[in-house]
Amino acid sequence: MSYDLVVIGAGPAGMSAAIKAASHGVNVALIDEQPIPGGKLNGQLHQDGKGDWWIGQEVAENLASTINKLSIPCFYEREVWGIDPNWKVMLDQGELLETKNIILATGAAEKSVPVPGWTKPGVMTIGAAQVLTNFHRIKPGEKAAIIGIDALSLTVAQAMKLGGIDVVGIFLFPPESGIDLKPKQVMKELSNLSHLAPNVWLRTMGKLVQGNRIQTIATTLYPKSGMKIGGVPIYLKKTITDIIGKDKVEQINIGSHDHRGRIKRKSQIINVDCVCLSGGLYPLLDLAKAVGCATSYIPSLGGEIPLYNGEMETSQPGIFIAGNITGIEGAKVAMAQGELAGTAVSSKLGKLKSSRNILRKARKRVENERDRAVFSFQANIGQGREKVKTLWKQLE
Repeated sequence: MSYDLVVIGAGPAGMSAAIKAASHGVNVALIDEQPIPGGKLNGQLHQDGKGDWWIGQEVAENLASTINKLSIPCFYEREVWGIDPNWKVMLDQGELLETKNIILATGAAEKSVPVPGWTKPGVMTIGAAQVLTNFHRIKPGEKAAIIGIDALSLTVAQAMKLGGIDVVGIFLFPPESGIDLKPKQVMKELSNLSHLAPNVWLRTMGKLVQGNRIQTIATTLYPKSGMKIGGVPIYLKKTITDIIGKDKVEQINIGSHDHRGRIKRKSQIINVDCVCLSGGLYPLLDLAKAVGCATSYIPSLGGEIPLYNGEMETSQPGIFIAGNITGIEGAKVAMAQGELAGTAVSSKLGKLKSSRNILRKARKRVENERDRAVFSFQANIGQGREKVKTLWKQLE
């Protein structure tokens, strides 16, 4: 089977890329290892500071409907076993797809962060809890605790609460987990998320503590009893030191520490039946490395990523990327990147008139979506993007 373009990954970036290219007359095939398209979209449900809802499942269904209308061949429940030069994509069920262009939209994976007791049934990543709650409508537990204070844990905690789950609080990781974030660092992250707060007072307070000196004072004065956002307590001065239970999660052991992160050994036991770990995401670039794409480790983008130019093409001609493989951002940015990559391939194949102007508008949309993003998953992501541009120029 031969195609002008093969898109690997049917998440927001991959589906958007396939739709854009197919709409320009490109012969496209779409591959995903899951039985249904949508990727991380299927678990997303959150509300912004203005009260507007983002329902990822509906977005995924709309994109899938468009893919069906465009009659794009889809290979679901397929794993890519390899990519041969020039390019031949080998699937696990024996199919061989020949193409000159590939868009890698393989997304990201969650970091599994070990804490004492983390192997017990009832402990899961925050993403697993997100999919169970928002997509399958199954409670991951009746009474849950979350370890890791970040944008993802805050949004999923709200969804869990809407699903009738008692979320006892969001806590810091213990230092021995390898994620030794000090309270001041977390305060900075929280201040950047202040626009998501459910009332004017909290949003105003968040803006006021964005200065470095004010953050130090605010961290020192932050109550040990925590502060509630949307009814969920955020504990900036408490950490879960141990997950307790014989055959499953039954309790958590909570230790307190001061504003500098020094743990006090005095502990508190709370009954829970579920613990969610929010350790962040990292880009999935196995296929990009397998075909020899130049990469670089950029912490502000979530880890190692393939380098790419302004049209999302990597150092390997014909290999393009889009979505979280380029760095951890939201679904709207991923969709815009997918459209840019799909447009770039269409231009390369001579399917566009005034391609320069169309590409310029597609690039502008990516920047606009970044500017309008409700929250950022990574600190200093703008600096990371600039570093990619600098490293790419060094490759030329």
